[in-house]
Amino acid sequence: MSNGIDHALGQAVERIRAAAADGTALRIRGGGSKDFYGEAPRGELLDTRALAGIASYEPSELVVTVRAGTPLAELEAALAEKGQCLAFEPPHFAADATVGGMVAAGLAGPSRASVGNVRDYVLGAMLVNGRGEVLSFGGQVMKNVAGYDVSRVLAGSLGTLGLIAEVSLKVLPVPPAEATLEFACDQADALRLLNEWGGRPLPLNASCWFEYAGAGALYLRLRGAVAAVEAACAHLGGERKDKERAAADWQSLREQSLPWFDTAAGPDALWRLSVPQTAPVLGLEAFGAPLVEWHGGQRWYKAPPTPAAAARIREAARAAGGHATLFRLPAHGEAHEAAAPRFDRLEPAVERIHRALMREFDPHAVFDRGRLHAFD
Repeated sequence: MSNGIDHALGQAVERIRAAAADGTALRIRGGGSKDFYGEAPRGELLDTRALAGIASYEPSELVVTVRAGTPLAELEAALAEKGQCLAFEPPHFAADATVGGMVAAGLAGPSRASVGNVRDYVLGAMLVNGRGEVLSFGGQVMKNVAGYDVSRVLAGSLGTLGLIAEVSLKVLPVPPAEATLEFACDQADALRLLNEWGGRPLPLNASCWFEYAGAGALYLRLRGAVAAVEAACAHLGGERKDKERAAADWQSLREQSLPWFDTAAGPDALWRLSVPQTAPVLGLEAFGAPLVEWHGGQRWYKAPPTPAAAARIREAARAAGGHATLFRLPAHGEAHEAAAPRFDRLEPAVERIHRALMREFDPHAVFDRGRLHAFD
């Protein structure tokens, strides 16, 4: 580790220790690209961007170790030079997204249902806890399982457990072939097809269904060996899309820049429902047709952020065996006092685990626990 990084880490440690001593609350932030996600950030800013740079990269081992403040785009560019990638396609949402924010938010893109989530690729991590102690978990290879679950639990923790200083990630080669197929169908038929295809040996990678101008369309992305992709295209049929145009559309889906996601001009918020892939149409037609991803497992709705709408949406998600998140407030609703909680309630056993983890990692409540739930 360079002297500059040593100095930046040392400053962060001292800041956290001082906060613990005088009762100051801190909110951890990299590029701020995901400030909208979760409850409103609280506390004094602890900026991670000085902790930047790729510490080590072994393409032959499919492992990269990178500091938390490193721009996500910089990491992806370095991987692309070696024909490798972050298979879970993390969204950026802004040009200054960082690697630490990627892990802390735990968000994955269109391929998540086929390749796994962020936590599935975290091999190890360096963390500064609420006592100002520098802790290391996991390692740089899959065989090193010491502390493996601890490093993975940081994914999606939104900075409530400590400052992620460095992470080791598993990377994968870019698939040699890719194709996107389009099928005209309604939501029920799309879900049926996805469930049917999911039981076959097909190189499914991502899917997306939504309505445009009153007509439904299912988009299916195939990735893998050239022979497997070509055989699947011939077997499935559908309309094969232009490769460059399709790649741009999948990136727009990842970044939520597709026109479907635009809620800037109205009162609606963006809701994310996580349900089993086999769940049927959810009966929320009053809010319009959803955008369906992850082979049926992720369904986006545009609806008001009010408690009344939340109750209806969350009940539908629970009835299907899932949960709902108020993902993004309307453009003019960031201070909406009547907005529902961002995250669904936790089951009692899960809440006990959350509280125990926070007490262990941050006994003085230095970090912004309220970003996830209304914890004490």
